[in-house]
Amino acid sequence: MTVDVLISEVGLRDGLQSISPIMRTPDKQAWIAAQHAAGCREMEVGSFVPASLLPQLADTAEVVRYAVGLEGLCVAALAPNLRGLQDAAANGAHKVTLPFSMSETHSLKNLNKTHAQVLAEIRDCVGYLGELPEHRRPQFEVSLSTAFGCTLEGPVPEYRVLNLSEQAVELGVDEVSLSDTTGYGNPRQLKRLVHGIRGNCGAEKLRGVHLHNTRGQGLANALMAVELGITTLDASLGGIGGCPFAPGASGNIVTEDLVFMLESMGLSTGIDLAALIEVRELVRASLPDVELFGFTPDAGLPIGYRAA
Repeated sequence: MTVDVLISEVGLRDGLQSISPIMRTPDKQAWIAAQHAAGCREMEVGSFVPASLLPQLADTAEVVRYAVGLEGLCVAALAPNLRGLQDAAANGAHKVTLPFSMSETHSLKNLNKTHAQVLAEIRDCVGYLGELPEHRRPQFEVSLSTAFGCTLEGPVPEYRVLNLSEQAVELGVDEVSLSDTTGYGNPRQLKRLVHGIRGNCGAEKLRGVHLHNTRGQGLANALMAVELGITTLDASLGGIGGCPFAPGASGNIVTEDLVFMLESMGLSTGIDLAALIEVRELVRASLPDVELFGFTPDAGLPIGYRAA
């Protein structure tokens, strides 16, 4: 099925890394299978980081190997460095994202690297990927984290985001994505950044955004992104997640609410919303002490609702 907007489910990574309970591997696999059956075609299922840092994601390799067996599912994973990228590729991930904090304060907190060191890591990653046979080479994306502002550093100058994104593209990454890690962003700011990055790097290098709803701007920013031609939007089932290394970075966009908005507008996501809401109950049973968010699941589908 051709979709107008691809929703990339990040709950299994960005969501689970931000909560204390550790979801069992079979429960993660059941979540992936159920959401795939509901029509989701891209899922970020984990992060290749040391288990000592994120024990919630210690089984990422096993989860990736399971997920790549599902037909038509793009299996994504986060990797903070070359070692993580190598592990992701070895386990068959289709897409790998390296987080590049536009706030150097956050970069030091998150990766223990300066901007110059992250750029050197990106260069090494691109070099490694160039040595892989094409059928084993995952898509390599750099996420421009804290691009809208940082809870540790405050405002992040837009010229810095444009400059660092251009440097990443010049190193040979497949694409960059804009990430509102801390929920600072507003639609006009998003518009400026999208136009600036596309002007410097080319429209084909920026196709996705990762937005948070920390201050209630998530869907407004998502709508602006779609109007600007962004075709991939990250979201988290039940809105769980944030960033454990950025205080106050709560509130991913709720996948269920985003699907409802887009489908109601006549934009196809390929996702069966009623089936997606059933997946939510599966996750709730696995994480009974974790609060799930979302207006659409609570209110129910309105009479006469028709998917795109």
